[in-house]
Amino acid sequence: MSDLTMVQYVLIGLIFVWSGFVRSGLGFGGAVLSLPFLLLVYDEPLVFLPIIAVHLLVFSSLTIWMNNRRNQSRENPVEGGTVDWPYLWRILGIMIVPKLIGVFGLITMPGNVLSAIIFVIVALYSVSYIIDKPFRSGSKTVDAIFLMVGGYISGTSLIGAPLIIAVAAQHLIKEKLRDTLFALWFILVLIKMAAFVWAGVDLQLIHHLWLLPCAAVGHVIGLHVHDRMLRAETPVFFRVLGVVLLVVSSIGMISVLG
Repeated sequence: MSDLTMVQYVLIGLIFVWSGFVRSGLGFGGAVLSLPFLLLVYDEPLVFLPIIAVHLLVFSSLTIWMNNRRNQSRENPVEGGTVDWPYLWRILGIMIVPKLIGVFGLITMPGNVLSAIIFVIVALYSVSYIIDKPFRSGSKTVDAIFLMVGGYISGTSLIGAPLIIAVAAQHLIKEKLRDTLFALWFILVLIKMAAFVWAGVDLQLIHHLWLLPCAAVGHVIGLHVHDRMLRAETPVFFRVLGVVLLVVSSIGMISVLG
């Protein structure tokens, strides 16, 4: 990124502030809600994906550690901590093979077709949350299919979160939703980072010196927003979740149609 103008550097910094905000505020979206904007500034995905991956590893582990310490000091702590480990290992078992297939490119699907399917499904989920009638598949098979597709997309580009969150939000209490997702993202992104290193991808380490603080600013703001959402009524929490999912799907559909 040495050939960028000052305006481009400023825009990238602001986008990473936004990335940190949505990641800590909702537990997902750091990649899918920032990558489209980053590519408008500098159209090189492999420049930004390692940076986003490192940010997620740092802030997800830090947040889980801090939240569990806070949870232990509360009068009424969340039972079992803020991560639902049994559910995490269950969905990881469903996703791991598609994830590896995506990472190593063993199966290639038309990107526009796959993206269109994902964003249509996400849009349906989001509308159901906005009108306070969350979709319930009632089928473990359907949930497994969504998780496998989400795992595959996560393996190819780190943006499978919307499809995974649409399933996870049905089965996790809101106090455990974000941190359980953070733990899942940590494991999935660690696999992706190992693939980057194996393939000799430039990890852009020099740019972490200034982009990590940018993401940290957004991260702190997002933590406060998340706490406010948890104190709100459950329908409010899921309406916010639905609006964000609808934004994600809309951005995705625009990119597919474009």
